[in-house]
Amino acid sequence: MIKNILLVGVGGQGTILASKLLTIGLMEQGYDVKMSEIHGMSQRGGSVSSQIRYGEEVFSPVIEKGAADLLVAFEKMEALRWLEYLRPGGKIVVNDHEINPMPVIMGMQEYSENMLDEICKAAPTKVINATEEADKIGNGKVMNMILLGATVKLMGLENIDWKKIIKENVKPSFFDMNIKAFERGIELV
Repeated sequence: MIKNILLVGVGGQGTILASKLLTIGLMEQGYDVKMSEIHGMSQRGGSVSSQIRYGEEVFSPVIEKGAADLLVAFEKMEALRWLEYLRPGGKIVVNDHEINPMPVIMGMQEYSENMLDEICKAAPTKVINATEEADKIGNGKVMNMILLGATVKLMGLENIDWKKIIKENVKPSFFDMNIKAFERGIELV
């Protein structure tokens, strides 16, 4: 059975690194994994998405609308924008954090005051203030590791050697902080 994980955020949030680590872990576990990334002006705060599909045999990296098992949103508005990709019965992890993405900056969209309510009504949702939790650890940038930990827990992938994968893919000076963040993400689910 093929599983589909969609990670969405805003450029600079570490969405791509989290996707890369998740893909490496799944491959090391023996899954056939396909990953696709879209960087929409990511260096200027634009939308970023990664689609990860894994299973015994996967032919395409693209998740069709209505097929994602898990939507991981690094930013609230991105969760709303990508909801149509979630399958019936799928789950959402959303970072309770606002960044003005391009549509808001350009005046094409506005933040809804009821955004989290809208997201939570759409599907079973775990709301995490990953940015605040990362600040408590000592660096707001490790919020991506908190969301990776939450993803791993929700998808039942804790048996993979994540410490080794993180150690091999982050700067040594940031290893301990990234591990703390990853473990905090698991605890929060």
